Formats: sequence, C-alpha cells, structure tokens
Amino acid sequence: MDFQHELEKVSGFKNLELLAKQVVEGFIAGMHKSPFHGFSAEFSEHKIYNQGESTRHIDWKLYAKTDKLYTKRYDDETNLRCHLIIDNSSSMHYPKMDSFDIKRLNKVAFAALASASLMYILKKQRDAIGLSIYSDSYDYYAPEKGSERHHQMLLHELEKVVIPKSESATTDTYKYLHEIAEKIHRRSLIFLFTDMFQSSVEEAKLFEALRHLKYNKHEVVLFHVFDKEKELVFDFDNKPRRFVDVETGEYINLYADTIKENYHAAVDKYFESLKLKCAQYKIKYVEADINQDFNNVLTTYMIERQKFM
Repeated sequence: MDFQHELEKVSGFKNLELLAKQVVEGFIAGMHKSPFHGFSAEFSEHKIYNQGESTRHIDWKLYAKTDKLYTKRYDDETNLRCHLIIDNSSSMHYPKMDSFDIKRLNKVAFAALASASLMYILKKQRDAIGLSIYSDSYDYYAPEKGSERHHQMLLHELEKVVIPKSESATTDTYKYLHEIAEKIHRRSLIFLFTDMFQSSVEEAKLFEALRHLKYNKHEVVLFHVFDKEKELVFDFDNKPRRFVDVETGEYINLYADTIKENYHAAVDKYFESLKLKCAQYKIKYVEADINQDFNNVLTTYMIERQKFM
C-alpha cells in the first residue's frame, strides 16, 4: 500500500501537529470560564512554586503580573511519564472516512487526533511520552521519551493509523495489553483508546489485562471511543440496509426500526457493565463520542495528572 497516496484521501491529517495545537489552544481559551482557569498559566513554560523548593528559578516577572509564584521549566525536566495505546482494528475505522473533516472523524482518526493533542500538552509540560498501536498484531511500540525527534516520530505513526485498512483485522486486545504491561516498568499514566467491541469471553480476558497494566502502580484511563448516534442509538433511516461486521465479514439485511429499540437496550446494558467493571478495577472510564469535541479527553487528562502527581 502506498502510504502517501492513501494519506491524500484524508488530506489534512498530514498536518496533525497543527491540528493538535489548534485543538489544545481552543480548549485552553475555553478554560477561562472553567474551574481549571489557573492551569492555563501553568500549562505554558512554568509550574506552580511549592513551598520548600529552591527560589532560584522563580519567574519574578510573572509574579508581578499574576501575584502568584511560578518556577521556570527546563528541557531536562520530566515530571510525568505517559503511555498512549491505540486500538487500530478494523472496527475502529468506522464510519468510512474518504476525506478529512475534523467534525466528521471516524473512531481511529478521533483517537489519533486526541492522542496528538495530549502529546502537545505533554510536550509543553516537558513530560515523557510513549506510544503503542495494535490491530491483529502489535503494530508499533515506542518507550516514553521527551525529545523533539521522538515527538515527531510518534506524530508520524499517528498519521499512519488513519489509512483505511484494505482487509479485515480482528484483534485480541488483551494479548497486546499484556505485552505492553511487560514493557512499561516505571510508573506511568496510561491512556487506552478502544471501541471495546469484544466477545464476552474476550471481555473477561481484557479486564485481566487491564489489571496487569495497573500492576506497577500505573494509573489507567480507558477512553471508550464510539459513534453514539449510530453505534448506541442506532439512528438509521428505515430503508432496507445490509449491516456488515467489518472484522468478520458477516452481515445481516434488515430494516433498522425493527430492531432499534432492542439493539439500543442491549448496547446500553453492555456499556453500563463496562463502566461498573472499570469502577471495580479502579480504572477511569471515559466516554469518547466521536461526534463531540475533545474537551472531555483533555479535561480528563488534567484531572488525572493532578491526581497522579
């Protein structure tokens, strides 16, 4: 497959870093009306001064403007280690995305841009970032680092995940989460982006793998990526349609209205069980509806960072 040719189909994602910058700057601007107002100053090149620390690096000019004490950050300063994990199985490429529109992303494109936005903040905070991508194999792994070269390498990998898959790719998420858990040795904040489409047997194994991720005192956040309008509410017109499982190729022909109510009830019950199990295993569960903006993802990061530190 010609990567550049396929990427042309979703032109715009080649500027993923710029898109992430725009997402974050919009979010930061909106924070002036939020309880996290103070974070916008800390976000840039400073951190809040804590009593007992050396006063050597206090930014007195900023103090004169804000009447608050901040210390300057330096390139070798890493406060947090974060590992991003993206499910790139065929189901994550729903709905089909022939051209780029930030308001009409499919699941994997949403996960990629959300990850790039988190990376943009982490880079500003001088934090170390790692990345894992899996589908029907463990496609990519990079350990946590903070250099500019490393950052650009991860962005390049995120750009590649939006390329449409030419064939079905099922995945055993739990298998790769176990492998990732074995690679992350130092305490980290872990973000997993997945649509959680698993069989009941795989679901049990998946939560065992998530427990493995938490073994070394990592904090785990599960971003449940889905198209709420279609995959939960089942909002289709009542014309005869063929619904195809993109991972197995199995299909069924039906009128949407004949199963809409039962479908919604079954999927809603499944989602609620996921939330309960995450709570049981002390895993942060966050809905990530691809029809919404990225504020929920970025706000979750801010809250979890404060808890983690």
